[in-house]
Amino acid sequence: MDSTSLPAGPEERGAYRPGYELVAEQILQLIAELTLQPGDRMPTENELAARLGCSRTVVREAIKILSAIGRVRAQKGRGLYVADDDGMLGPARWRGFFLPTNLDHVYMLFEFRRVQETAASRLAATRATPAELRAIEAAAETCRQGHLSGQADAFARGDDDFHLGIATASHNDFLVASVREARRLQYQSTTIGLHGTVGGHADGAIQEHTAILEAIRAGDPEAAAQATALHVDNTLEDYRQEIQRRLFG
Repeated sequence: MDSTSLPAGPEERGAYRPGYELVAEQILQLIAELTLQPGDRMPTENELAARLGCSRTVVREAIKILSAIGRVRAQKGRGLYVADDDGMLGPARWRGFFLPTNLDHVYMLFEFRRVQETAASRLAATRATPAELRAIEAAAETCRQGHLSGQADAFARGDDDFHLGIATASHNDFLVASVREARRLQYQSTTIGLHGTVGGHADGAIQEHTAILEAIRAGDPEAAAQATALHVDNTLEDYRQEIQRRLFG
């Protein structure tokens, strides 16, 4: 079997995906099937390669991805473990449910985000402190500057800080945890399922951040919720377009 790609199943035909991405998804599925919990030891690289029918090199690349997104922890000389730094609403609570290339899961995730983040924005509009407003504004500016300068990492950092800043300003710890986890799962989808290529909505996202911030600053809960819903919906549309491009060219 080729060391860089695997045969595509019916759902993948027509869109090339590197083998390590497919194996990363298969490892997530295996964790779920084995009901492994955070802190549990996983099969070795050799065992994973044998079980999944691929080379150890491909497994190693897949493990790098899963380590980067917080699903697997590699301990030198000790082996592989299911990551245990998942927080109040982390992967242990999802029990492996979410697969980053399952389109139904991605759409459900955005539906979940819409509910959580509109609620957070609505509460932030009535509860945000001046310091929290400044933090949200600074995050929006980091995101804007990252986009203008072509620095994807800065854009992503500002985007995360913006949404988590609003959740923090809601003064509801459960919303903070759920927003953080939903964004982590979205990052998995982008990294594993879409090669990190989603981002055509960046210009619009900057403007939408401004609208959300201004509504929160004005103390208008409904305007804040509506602006947030529009932002999440437009981000989902960006995903839909990229998925369509990858499937149909």
